Amino acid sequence: MTPKEVVQFAKENNVKMVDYKFLDFVGIWQHFSTPMSEFDEDTFEEGIGFDGSSIRGWQPIHNSDMLLIPVPETAKIDPFIEAPTLSLICNIIDPITREGYTRDPRFIASKAEAYLKSTGIGDTAYFGPEPEFFIFDDVRFESTCNQSFYAVDSMEGRWNTGRDEYPNLGYKPRHKEGYFPCAPTDSMVDLRNEMVEVLQSVGMRIEASHHEVASGGQCEIDMRFDSLMNMADTLQWFKYIIKNVAVRNGKTVTFMPKPIYNDNGSGMHCHQSIWKDGVNQFAGDGYGGLSKMAMYYIGGIMKHAKALCAFTNPSTNSYKRLVPGFEAPVNLAYSNRNRSASLRIPVTNAPAAKRVEYRTPDPSCNGYLAFAALLMAGLDGIENKIDPGQPLDKDIYGLSPEELKDIPCVASSLEEALDALKEDHEFLLKGDVFTQDVIDTWIEYKTENEVNPVRMRPVPEEFNLYYDI
Repeated sequence: MTPKEVVQFAKENNVKMVDYKFLDFVGIWQHFSTPMSEFDEDTFEEGIGFDGSSIRGWQPIHNSDMLLIPVPETAKIDPFIEAPTLSLICNIIDPITREGYTRDPRFIASKAEAYLKSTGIGDTAYFGPEPEFFIFDDVRFESTCNQSFYAVDSMEGRWNTGRDEYPNLGYKPRHKEGYFPCAPTDSMVDLRNEMVEVLQSVGMRIEASHHEVASGGQCEIDMRFDSLMNMADTLQWFKYIIKNVAVRNGKTVTFMPKPIYNDNGSGMHCHQSIWKDGVNQFAGDGYGGLSKMAMYYIGGIMKHAKALCAFTNPSTNSYKRLVPGFEAPVNLAYSNRNRSASLRIPVTNAPAAKRVEYRTPDPSCNGYLAFAALLMAGLDGIENKIDPGQPLDKDIYGLSPEELKDIPCVASSLEEALDALKEDHEFLLKGDVFTQDVIDTWIEYKTENEVNPVRMRPVPEEFNLYYDI
């Protein structure tokens, strides 16, 4: 919609409030609202001022004024707020220069799309993420100087087979057997269906919904692929809707990669392809029906995988999922059909559906930054003709240590990922997509606010292991 059409759309829907959403540096939506009386076409040009120093990783206090510029194409009616509310995603600009703010994740994503077009390699990068998540009935946690604990619970949890539930009816998925039992073992059908209905109400195309492997309410809802920016916007709506539908049903959702010990974690497999003039550039007559370009794209991701982890797996918790020796996508190999490889080529005979699936990312990531970084790594592979080597069609999880020693791995910790990013980020600076300031700020923020606090804090398991030494 144009600004004029958005205003008309708001009037037709009897909108009372306008909600402005934008993404902080880490990846969480922020917002504020104004009455409809304060909203008109000029808002899209003049923007709305706000304090950028209050947003994580953004402006210092002495240079804090920023502008929100709403994007008319993102206009939707918020499905949760009681008063009819128009929701708009915003870009962030400098109020003096009127240029995009380099630390705004949405601006970074837009520059990645522009860089793709400038190379002539393609005009559209398509992404199809598959975010998994846990639905819990209760979550409690505390972290102070003298104590630390967490507890999550679900009526589906296998750990509750002996609990008095007046009555306990059983039907709780066994660990690693949550994929795909019918009801009553899958107790989340109605809740997921409600989530799908709300997702569709804001224009999202949903392809599938199902229970996932882990006991305790792990689920997945799959969205139709879209262009990089649109998909990043959609991912934010996805998380917002999933959480809010859960809350209004007395449940809570987490996109933490590993909230349950010794069961499957939540990943976010990312399907990717590059198109030009309506033609899929990844379709060809090579291995798995891929083109040479697609092979080079794979080569770029493999080369930069450890640095990419800083954006695709950006939490310390991410590496509780990415553990070698378990069914985790840590081995940098590619294969047709083989789900034990970190890069899979899905089986399809349709040229339009030829794509690369990268299985390492998880849903704790900031979609704008993760998709932009993946695209830049893939383009670096194409531009430099990086050969990914031979495919690996064996079950990687069953290989011996001797067979595994020559297969490279992704980062094993957030600290290692950040160190890799520090040494390997030139490919991200092309086209000024990521700036040196963004790289440095990301590393500094993650180190000071996540790596160091987790590294310095005693955890309950250490008392279990060491208290009586």
